[in-house]
Formats: sequence, structure tokens, C-alpha cells
Amino acid sequence: MTVSTTLPGAVHRLGDRELHRFGYGAMQLAGPGVFGPPQDRPGAVAVLRAAVEHGIDHIDTADFYGPHVTNEIIREALTPYPRGLCLVTKVGARRDAQGGWPHARTPAELRQQVHDNLRTLGLETIDVVNLRVGGYSDPEPGSIAEQFAALAELRDQGLIRHLGLSTVNAEQVAEAQTIAPVVCVQNFYNIANRADDALIDALAAQGIAYVPYFPLGGFSPLQSAELTAVASRLGATPMAVALAWLLQRSPNILLIPGTSSVAHLEENIAGAGLTLGTEDVAELDAIGAPDNTVHL
Repeated sequence: MTVSTTLPGAVHRLGDRELHRFGYGAMQLAGPGVFGPPQDRPGAVAVLRAAVEHGIDHIDTADFYGPHVTNEIIREALTPYPRGLCLVTKVGARRDAQGGWPHARTPAELRQQVHDNLRTLGLETIDVVNLRVGGYSDPEPGSIAEQFAALAELRDQGLIRHLGLSTVNAEQVAEAQTIAPVVCVQNFYNIANRADDALIDALAAQGIAYVPYFPLGGFSPLQSAELTAVASRLGATPMAVALAWLLQRSPNILLIPGTSSVAHLEENIAGAGLTLGTEDVAELDAIGAPDNTVHL
């Protein structure tokens, strides 16, 4: 089986792959709070298969989703994996018995997490492993040399093809690049949360992909009259407009919106083909202006 090319939109390089800029984030395939099994496992399998059928060739996951649940569903739904499909995972956290997300970033813990991802996904080599450094949305300052070096060793052993970073600042990106190439940065970013504007531009100049998570505000969706007005004017959903804005923000942005619904997946894909005019972009840009209050 090969990945179809029905998805609209341009491509961008992620390591040695040219990928559609519209991917899929698998976090919502686990149970409530990203913990335990989903209520509708066949539905979760159907969403993944629909994503690939629509041409999505970039799936973002993590073995701590569930834990283990999301990766196991991906394996059930998509093996043998389609040629050209890029699986990206994250390490640096674990789940506790209460469903919390404590850090797990010692070299030994990172090595174990890579092996866990290999096992639950059924892979011999993972396409991209992102080192998650910060918390829910904000980077935590400090050196990441020891952690990134541990992953670089696994890359040298052939267990990982490419390395990326998640929830990091510019200084941490630069430090990691002294150890091994960085192919992507995955941070919290959307219309209303624009702290990474300069980082996005700097990464674009280097040809490095930027992957924003929570494109519509996260677990508390963005409430914005401007976004609603633009969406209404274009006859589109607010999510489609938010995704289109991200795609037009910079050519190095790759999207990974998640959903557990095939219908919602198709609505999201529609956002990849939506073109925003100059006035639309200006109106949306104002949402993230320093003097504009948004509710998340």
C-alpha cells in the first residue's frame, strides 16, 4: 500500500522526507484525559485509516499517550505501514497512576522510552523522536545536552532516523544542534499564542520544520470574535481558519491537528485547502497582538 496524494497543500522536508504540511496528531485516540483505552476503539482505528486514505503521511504520537494505548492502536490500524508514512514520537515524560505527566528525562529513562515506542509501534527504527523538555505549554530553561546526547547515541545505533525537540526555547535548539542535527521543533503556538514568532522565522531560514500543537487553544478552545467573523465570512469552521492561518504563516509549519472523529478529520483537512485573503490575515493577526485580550 502507498500513501495517496489527495490531500491539498504544499510539502516540506522533515529529515530525508518530503511530507504534506498537513499531518495528524494521535493524542485524542486514547481515553479521557489521554489516559486508558478509548470508548470506541474501532472508531479510533477508522480515523487513522481515513487519515492515510486522505493522503496524510505524517502521524504524531507518543508512547505515554494512554500510556501505550495510542501506539498500539496505530499499529493495529496501519500495519503493514504504508510506504512513505512518517511516524513521529516524543520522549521525556511518563504517566503516573493518577494520570499525571511527570518528567522522565534521565538518559536511562529516555533510552527505555525509545525502546517502548519501538515495541508498541512494531518498528525497528523510528522516523523521528522529539525530546520533550518543557511542561504543558512553556519551555523550561536549562541545558538539555545530556538528554539530547543520549538520543543521539540511539540515532547512531540505527534505532532513530532523525531527532527533534518539543517545548523548547531558542537557546536549547542551538545547544542541541551542537550535538546532532535537529529536523523539527514542536511547540505550543497558534493565532493567539505567538511567543515563537522569531523562532519560527529562524528555523525557516535553516529549513527546519516547526510543528505547532494546540492550533485552536488547547483544552480550552480560543474564544475570539475576530476568528468567528472570518470563519463566518468564508463559510468555514473556526478550526479550518485557524489551520489555514498557520499554513500561511510560514512555509516550514507542519500541522498535526487531532481528532477521534472521521467527520471532524475531514473538516480539518478542508482547512488545508482554504486560502485566506490579505484582509483575513490582517484581522486574524490582530488576535495575537500584545494589547489584544483572548480567553483560553
